Parts: sequence; structure tokens; C-alpha cells
Amino acid sequence: MVAHPVDTIPVTEKGAVEKQGIERVPAFARSHTRIFDNFTLWFSANLVISTVALGALAVPIFFLGFWDSVIAIVLFNVLGAIPVAVLATMGPKLGLRQMTISRFSFGWNGARIMAFFNVAACTGWSAVNAIVGGQLVEAVTGGTVGRPLAILVIAIVTTIIGMYGYKYVHSFARYAWIPAAIIFLLLMVVTGPKVTILPTPPLNVAEIASFVSFGGAVYGFATGWSSYAADYNVRQPEKTPGSRVFWFTFLGIAIPCIILEIFGLALTTAFKNVSGGGLLAAAAQPLGSFGSFLLVILAMSIIANNIPNAYSIGLSMQVLSKTCQRVGRITWTLFGAVFYMLIAIPAVSDFNNTLNDFLLIIAYWLGPWSIILIEEHFLIRRGRYNVDDWDTKERLPIGWAALVALGFGMLGIYLGAAQTLFVGPIARLFNPPYGMDIGFELGLIFAGIAYPFLRRFELSIHRR
Repeated sequence: MVAHPVDTIPVTEKGAVEKQGIERVPAFARSHTRIFDNFTLWFSANLVISTVALGALAVPIFFLGFWDSVIAIVLFNVLGAIPVAVLATMGPKLGLRQMTISRFSFGWNGARIMAFFNVAACTGWSAVNAIVGGQLVEAVTGGTVGRPLAILVIAIVTTIIGMYGYKYVHSFARYAWIPAAIIFLLLMVVTGPKVTILPTPPLNVAEIASFVSFGGAVYGFATGWSSYAADYNVRQPEKTPGSRVFWFTFLGIAIPCIILEIFGLALTTAFKNVSGGGLLAAAAQPLGSFGSFLLVILAMSIIANNIPNAYSIGLSMQVLSKTCQRVGRITWTLFGAVFYMLIAIPAVSDFNNTLNDFLLIIAYWLGPWSIILIEEHFLIRRGRYNVDDWDTKERLPIGWAALVALGFGMLGIYLGAAQTLFVGPIARLFNPPYGMDIGFELGLIFAGIAYPFLRRFELSIHRR
């Protein structure tokens, strides 16, 4: 077999900025042997204040009690982390980035559409995280340091690490979780005596609708990493055990999400007239100026959550076209930072609703997309890929089967969505007029049922 041009890619030298973009990482460049990094990356990325903010939506936005909120947090985090863990196993096996792997299901043009969606997701997550960090800094400093300045600082540090690349992302994540874990543990101890167990509302249609809708937001937060999953272990050896990659990734997401979302829930019961970044500020108030210092450090921990967004946005941009691929990943990372800052600063005025709507929208498209990739991997290819075809349009699938299946998924989303501006016909049946948001569930089910049949039909016609 003739060597593919990417086989000449040099190994990144120590101290150098990573120049490589979406090109496949060849076997000789797989020098990343720390399998546990699959845990620390996601653990650090989720052990942040954004996770607390999500848990804090359960009572004031969804009107749930304490224990029904806890059940939703555990259940939907488990469901949301599974797709990320499955897709992460493809990184060492294929040496390809997650959006590039989409080409083996969606084809060349279909993958471009998915990459565009992912650019929007990276931008949205970055804005959400920056807003949460800015809220906390403003609350701690009493407005002395405004949100725009805090957002700017978070964006600058995040962008620098994201521009340097893969190795530095992991190096940062190995230690970023430590101060955050200590601070969160201290705040939990201080807040514990103030927490009250709110009663669970009567079990009726409205309660079930709230439970499922909040679960959709939780699922969206956890599964939001699906479209990046393989980006962060493509330099691990091809023989890296898939089971270890799966469990380290799964636990790295599920553990911090469950713990901190429950903590966010608890904060809303302890400080009933406080919201947003003010919740953590209220929790740290008994510690005085030392508590304020800890919260500033905690606000900066949001960088660990934003770094994967900063790194992956450049990779997704390169999937859009050959022209975009010729623009370096570093440049796209820089442009992405500027863009999400322009979104984050004006979006802070109605943050709770902004966060809720964004998380549900992210969950919508990621459900059908992830099930299509997983079914392609296990049912169609059974783990076998001709990886040299990754950038050859004529050798990749046509992709119409994946796009049609995605269309079925979007139909399910339309029927089950319950948003401020739109409530689907099926969603409205369960809790009129507000609806019960089952958009991501129906989207995943519809796409999951349709894709295997459509893909086999596509193969019978096109043979690729």
C-alpha cells in the first residue's frame, strides 16, 4: 500500500506549538501513553462552576423537589456520559478527530454540516462558561471587576492553551482539578448545615414533565462532549484497551457532573433568594476575605471547561472545506475566542433561561448524530475502517443515509420539543400548554431506528 501523505507528519517537539490539524495521526506519532489522562481531562473539564449552575436550575426553573432532582441528575448524567465514552474509544483506534470520523457515516458533505453544528456548539459552550465565570467574579468583587473584564481574562488564558494544542491541554488538565476539588469540598462542608430537603411535588403530569425536561438539560450537558470525544486521545497507541478508555472517560464525566449538580441543587435550598454566581458567593461568605479569594480561583477554573472548546473549534472549522483546512487550527482557535466573547457579554442579562435553552438545543442534534456514528461503528463496520480514506471524497460514503436518518431524528425533535418559542405536538399532549420536552429522546429513537436500514440500502447501491 502506498503511504498516505500524512504519514510524514512530524512528532510535535517538546515545547513547540502543535501545528497539526485534522490530519490522521500516524502510528509512529502515538507517544501519549497515559491512559488515565482520559479521566483527568474530563474530570477537570466538568469540575467547574458551570456544572453547579446547571444543578441550580432544578428548583427555580423546573420547580422540582430535592430527591426527584437527585434522581434526574444521576439518571441523565449516566445516559449522557455513555455516548461520549463510546465515541472516545475511536480516537486511539483510528487516529482521527471526532468530526473527521463523521465522514465515515455522513460522507464528505454531510460531515461538513455536522462540523458546522459543532462549531456552533463549541462557541455556545464557551460563551456559557465565560458567563458563569464572569458572574462569579462580579459577585465576589461586589462589581469592582465587571463581567466583561472577567470574560476577557478567561478567554485569553483559554485561547493560549488551546492554541498550543493537545499536549498542553492534557498537561493542564492533570492538575487543574486539584484546587477546584479542594475548594468545592470546603464549600460543601460550610454549606451543609444550611441545606434543606425540599419536598417532592405530587406525582402528576406536570411533575413528570418537569423531571423529564430538567433531565434533558442534564443530558445535554453531559453528552455535549460527544462531538469532541476522540479529539483528546488520537495520540494514544492503537492498542490502547478500549474498555479502559471507555470507563475512564465515562467516570471522568459522570462523577463530577453528579456531585456538583447535586451541590448546585443544594445551594438553591440553602440560599433561596439568590441565583447565578451569587449562590457560590453566599456559600463562601462565612469564610470572609479568604472565601472571596477561593471563589476567584474557582472562577478561573472555568478555563479547564473551556479549553476543549477552544481546541476543538479549530479542528471542526478545518472539516468544513479544503480551504478552511489550509487555514491553521491556531488561527481558527483565535477567531473562535473573539466570536464567543461577542456572544457572552450581551447574553448575561437572562442567563438561567439562556443556559436552559442552550443545553436542550445541544442535546437535540447530538442525540441523532451520536447514535448514527455508534451504529455505523458497531452494526455496519464492526470496528473496521480503511482509515486512509479519511480525506478522499470518492472513497467515503455518499452520506445520504446518515442525513436522511438525521432528518428522521429532527422530526422526532420537532414532535417532542418544548421550548419558550415552540412546543411540539407530542410534547404538548403531556403538559399543555407548556409541554414536556422529550425532543432529544424522540430524536435519538427515530434516527436510531432509521439508520441501519437506510445505511444498508445505501451500501447496496453505492458499495461504499
